[in-house]
Amino acid sequence: MSNLAYWLFKSEPSTWSWEDQLAKGNQGEEWDGVRNYQARNFMREMQIGDRGFFYHSQKDKEIVGIVEVIAEAHQDSTTDDERWECVDIKAIASVPEPVSLEMIKTDPRLSDMVLVKNSRLSVQPVTKAEWDAVCDMGGYKE
Repeated sequence: MSNLAYWLFKSEPSTWSWEDQLAKGNQGEEWDGVRNYQARNFMREMQIGDRGFFYHSQKDKEIVGIVEVIAEAHQDSTTDDERWECVDIKAIASVPEPVSLEMIKTDPRLSDMVLVKNSRLSVQPVTKAEWDAVCDMGGYKE
């Protein structure tokens, strides 16, 4: 098995919340509706078993959960447009202490994180060092 890659998935809680994701259980859910080429291309790179942070955007702006990629990129079922693909993810665990964007921005270990540099991107890569730092901040142990 290749090395795991790490990602961050952003969702507005009013559209799709961590509670919604948890309720899907092991069957998971399609990460649909992404209409940004860069975000789509990141999903095309994902492999089954990759891990991701579930990030509530809009008002909360915090990492609240850990997800796993359970299906590689495929046609997004919400559109007939073949350009748009998505992966399926399932919830693994809630982060014991949600990690806010403010906390991330003030931690020097995370100064180069995509979330800090390009906060609008809905799906983005996370380095292993960033993953470890955020898990540490959130009190999450694999």
